[in-house]
Amino acid sequence: MSATATKTTRPQQGGFFGHPRGLSTLFFTEMWERVSYYGMRAILLYYMYSQLNHGGLGIAQSTAASLMAIYGAAVFMSGVIGGWVADRLLGSQRSIFVGGVFIMFGHIALSLPSGGLTALYLSMVLIVLGTGLLKPNISNVVGDLYPDKGARRDAGFSIFYMSTNLGAFVAPLVVGALADHWNYHAGFSFAAFGMAMALVWYVVGRRSLAGAGQAPANPLTSRERGAAMSRIGGAVGAVAVVLLALRLTGHLDVQAVVNLISILAIVLPTGYFIVMLRSEKTTQVERSRLLAYIPLFIASVFFWLIEEQGSVVLAIFAADRTDRHVGSWAVPAAWFQSINPLAIVLLAPVFAGLWLRWGRKQPSTPRKFSAGLLFAGLSYLIMMLPGLLFGTSQKVGPFWLVASFVVVILGELCLSPVGLSATTKLAPAAFASQTMSLWFLSDAAAQGISAQVVGTYNAHSEVTYFGVVGGIVVVAGVVMYLISPAISRRMQGIL
Repeated sequence: MSATATKTTRPQQGGFFGHPRGLSTLFFTEMWERVSYYGMRAILLYYMYSQLNHGGLGIAQSTAASLMAIYGAAVFMSGVIGGWVADRLLGSQRSIFVGGVFIMFGHIALSLPSGGLTALYLSMVLIVLGTGLLKPNISNVVGDLYPDKGARRDAGFSIFYMSTNLGAFVAPLVVGALADHWNYHAGFSFAAFGMAMALVWYVVGRRSLAGAGQAPANPLTSRERGAAMSRIGGAVGAVAVVLLALRLTGHLDVQAVVNLISILAIVLPTGYFIVMLRSEKTTQVERSRLLAYIPLFIASVFFWLIEEQGSVVLAIFAADRTDRHVGSWAVPAAWFQSINPLAIVLLAPVFAGLWLRWGRKQPSTPRKFSAGLLFAGLSYLIMMLPGLLFGTSQKVGPFWLVASFVVVILGELCLSPVGLSATTKLAPAAFASQTMSLWFLSDAAAQGISAQVVGTYNAHSEVTYFGVVGGIVVVAGVVMYLISPAISRRMQGIL
């Protein structure tokens, strides 16, 4: 089908809040997929470190924390693979479906009571691969519904992204209640149900997507296919050799895998920067802007280092150090994971209105990043106070956690949407898509680093942990503020 024919078949009718009906299909597919992911994530840490007689796997808490962090890193890195598969092999629509099937079977593996560690690791592999195929490509199809790329497209994305926060808000409430009232596997079963609902909604409504994302954007030629398969085979073989070597030398354990993924999470974005900076396709102005982007990327790593620990370190604090009783009833610890998306829904319009009201008087992009880091660091310095004031041997009220979650969201709203916008503006023309992948790799790098440090958190190290990590991020925020003028000059007119 020709490009012209494809465009004319794309749905332009106003069937969903004045937008194409296909947006409804993608909205509810994304919402249910996020229900499955955030539902699973809300209880997975507890499942891993709970004792066997409490329905868990009995993994050491420090190891479970590192696994959670590295799991998140792998999920974000897999988007690079998923984008390539869609662009060169399957197209976005088929990639979404295949990814959804992988995710559903990953949740089913966790829902089986007899699965144990084997089911845990199998589910991680399936969900990482599936999320890498689904997440970047469902956003691509949303954009493809609007060939004119005008303001209506921006509004469509705003509606679509509400589905993520809606799913992330509801999931911990439902899954946390199921896990507390019955067992962890009941919670994981609901996550599997959520992904099944996403697939059913997607298959039933797929016709409304018409040609959007149906064909690969840059399909491999027969000659390229052979070379690509050789490179993929070589990469898989290299990983297999490393794992075999670790196995034969007796070093293949959970920590070895964690270390390997942590290294990849740093090496991959570093490689991206080197390739783009050295490319002949990058102009002198684009190279200057790319150099300005490097400190923004590093700042993003510092920010996500704290924000992503909300489902790890703060989840442990919620379970072990927080008095969750309302009368005789204990609030499920997983419910605290709903604070983040709720705060985003409530505060995002406030920040959007604030930037519009300030207009050209608003802070520069580097200054907004600085504010994001300062809020993130402050959220952890707040968590020092319970231990300093009351000691670490008794439980404290839930308001410390609530305050920490809300403050870090203030930082996220200063940094995350601004970072997405800055990425599109500073990216070299020849590497626009890769630079967007690079932005998401900042989260992967942060969680790769986090995997090396979260294992040191416990009640005894609590005050020091929050103080050191929070203090480092605050210092990074101050440094970012001081070098903001130099970064702005390098941005060559980009605000």
